[in-house]
Amino acid sequence: MPEDDDQAAGEPAMERFPVPDVEDLPEDLRERIEYETERSGFTPNVFLAYGYKPSHFRAFFDYYDALVEDTTLERHEVEMVVVAVSGANDCLYCNVAHGALLRVYGEDPHLADQLISNPYTADLSDRHAAMVEFAVKLTDQDAMAEVDEADFQRLLDHGFTREEIWDIGSTAAFFNLSNRMVHLADMRPNEEFYDLGRGSGDDE
Repeated sequence: MPEDDDQAAGEPAMERFPVPDVEDLPEDLRERIEYETERSGFTPNVFLAYGYKPSHFRAFFDYYDALVEDTTLERHEVEMVVVAVSGANDCLYCNVAHGALLRVYGEDPHLADQLISNPYTADLSDRHAAMVEFAVKLTDQDAMAEVDEADFQRLLDHGFTREEIWDIGSTAAFFNLSNRMVHLADMRPNEEFYDLGRGSGDDE
């Protein structure tokens, strides 16, 4: 498996916990990391960081896979929720990494930066504004307890199903967890993410 560039350069995937050697990880983790490395052209640091606790690695990425695969939301819509939540939580890793994914899947070089800065002024359709504002409300500690049927009705009026509302909420909740783990461990985004999808001939 290719050696991770950040690791080779002496820039660890996270600062507050030891980053394991990939060769010392269980086989299933090594296989997943190798797959992600081949797919991306580099090893996203979150996979190296979560290798610190293999049981948590499995649970974290199993749930992540379910969120992006078992939904009728479009992938760029999932990433819009992720970026809006991560922006609200000042999560550098997810802002950079999922901002890149939103640029790629949404084919828009600007939207991620807009959502990170201020989701309420981003260039969104009314439907996507309702989705993003719902996710941000679930993220706001002062507002989350006020989520009520009116919030659901707004999304229903924009064509979302109740199952999709579940998916929006689940994605927001999961990335609130993820953002907090990033802050806890001080995970660092790969340099490759910063330029991905900015219109310079990047591949997905």
